[in-house]
Amino acid sequence: MWHDIETTKDLLNFSVVAETAAQLIRESSGEPISIGISGKWGTGKSSLVKMIGNSLKNADEHKKYIFLEFNAWLYQGYDDARMALLQSVADKLIAESKNRQKAVDKAIDFAKRINWLRLGKLILPTTYGAVVGGTLAGPLGALLGAASGLIKGTGQPSAEDIEKLRVAYESVQPELVGILKDKEQISLPEEISALRNTFEDLLKTMDITLVVLVDDLDRCLPSTAISTLEAMRLLLFLKRTAFIIAADEEMIRGAVRAHFNDIDLTDDLVTSYFDKLIQVPLQVPRLGVIEVKAFLILLFSDLAKQRGEITAEELAEAEKVVLLAARQPWAGGLTRKKMQEAFGAKAAKLSKEIDLADQLAGIMVSAERIAGNPRLIKRFLNNLLIRDAVAKAQGMAISFDQLVKLQLFERNASSTAFDYLIKQLAASEDGKAAFIAKIEETLTKDEVYQAPDKSWDSSFIFEWLKLNPKLGEVDLRPLLYLSRDRSLSLARFDEISPEGKALLEAILEAKNFMQPLVDQIKSLDEMDAERILTRILRQARSDQWDRTRLIQALHVPKAFPSLGSTFVNFLNEIPTDHRPVPLIPLIKDEAWAQEMLQQWSADQRSSQQVKKAIGSLKGGA
Repeated sequence: MWHDIETTKDLLNFSVVAETAAQLIRESSGEPISIGISGKWGTGKSSLVKMIGNSLKNADEHKKYIFLEFNAWLYQGYDDARMALLQSVADKLIAESKNRQKAVDKAIDFAKRINWLRLGKLILPTTYGAVVGGTLAGPLGALLGAASGLIKGTGQPSAEDIEKLRVAYESVQPELVGILKDKEQISLPEEISALRNTFEDLLKTMDITLVVLVDDLDRCLPSTAISTLEAMRLLLFLKRTAFIIAADEEMIRGAVRAHFNDIDLTDDLVTSYFDKLIQVPLQVPRLGVIEVKAFLILLFSDLAKQRGEITAEELAEAEKVVLLAARQPWAGGLTRKKMQEAFGAKAAKLSKEIDLADQLAGIMVSAERIAGNPRLIKRFLNNLLIRDAVAKAQGMAISFDQLVKLQLFERNASSTAFDYLIKQLAASEDGKAAFIAKIEETLTKDEVYQAPDKSWDSSFIFEWLKLNPKLGEVDLRPLLYLSRDRSLSLARFDEISPEGKALLEAILEAKNFMQPLVDQIKSLDEMDAERILTRILRQARSDQWDRTRLIQALHVPKAFPSLGSTFVNFLNEIPTDHRPVPLIPLIKDEAWAQEMLQQWSADQRSSQQVKKAIGSLKGGA
């Protein structure tokens, strides 16, 4: 299995972009910089952010950078994201100042000011100078005055509100010494200015640059995303700061619109808001065919290493060759030959994996539901491994490349196209899709592709049909059993004996009910009879409950009444206006049919012909 988490191991050739961003920070020489890493869900934003941080760390011989990783999504619903980020910065600077034994007092002073802002969040119900029966003075009054700029309050606070404020004030009072003095009014602009000055002075004294790596903003609710951006705004554009922000730009734009829901914002205003926060916008590179091919073969070879087929050293050497080839498409790119050269003597053991990577890369990029997305590719492969493990546990002999091809169809084709395949196989006696075999033969001759059904008229399916291995002559039932549709039985449990096959052919020739066939079916064992019934019912379903097929199927429960419930369940699938009247006299004496006939008779949706047929039977009795 491949973990779906961010990593600093570069299998996507992102290192060039990461090094470029890291170089921008180094060259800023202490000037503030903010970099936005934008990309869709699953494209590798988090990994790219970590690679940028890793690049800075590896070249930081003099420990000029300290790093803070902040994930706003973790705080959603538990803490105010704005205060959580500021508190995280304060905690990081205190820990670093103590570790370096430098500017500890200034770090603590900065933390106190953060606590002061946090206290402001606690006095939401109050308004400046308002108190039950009078006016607050002294430090508490100053607190109220400063907080008035942070909140919007209306009306008079209750006694409970004031008591909460007193408790909050007392809990932080020791840390406010030197910040709030008795009878001193402190305005919010002054306090924010003091906080920024303290922060900038602290970084200068410690001679460090704070690099804040912000991730998963696009997973947050709009309020959390905006709160985090607002907190960053307090510290942005101060010397010795670098913010690297990973988010889907479109998601953030949506959060901005949601935040200002009462204001009709133009696209230009939304862009302006975002651009004022981000100095350097970077887009996660979209993977092309070569990059996806490299990604696939490296994932497959990592699995081979886990299985003991190649060593870690052999994988490391192959990885260098593969990534270099992917990085230099002008030099020939990552061909099948280059992949074989990368694995040297072990290439023979990985021949199937090399073939899969070479074939799948193009369709993984062009298929709309994968579109070269690394996370979706990993999930696709993880699902393959699960199915492969299930197949082995059940003793199913399944070719891995066939499993890959069918799952690719399941993932990218429309549900209508998948249902068409199921329907065709349900009507097949051997589990083979004859229509696919016919198309494969047509494509081999370079003839024009004609879709067997409207749902199969798509560029994806056309490309999929050309992939190896060919599936036209393959019993697809075991593969479909592992997929999202289990309506088809496992092939190895669905084999009919030679006697049963001969009898099935005879039954399918019958146009009317024939008692001699019932007598012959009784000579089989019940399991064989059940398989025959299953085959006929599949055909009946495919033929839209054809009367002849139903009468053919009836021979089996007549011979084995224990299978009557299976037949009844099938009959109950039939739409009420298609209930088979001619079948009713033939099942009137069967114990297994009595409850169903009573239900049909009482069902208002049953046709008059059905009710009359059942009623005449009762009258005759």
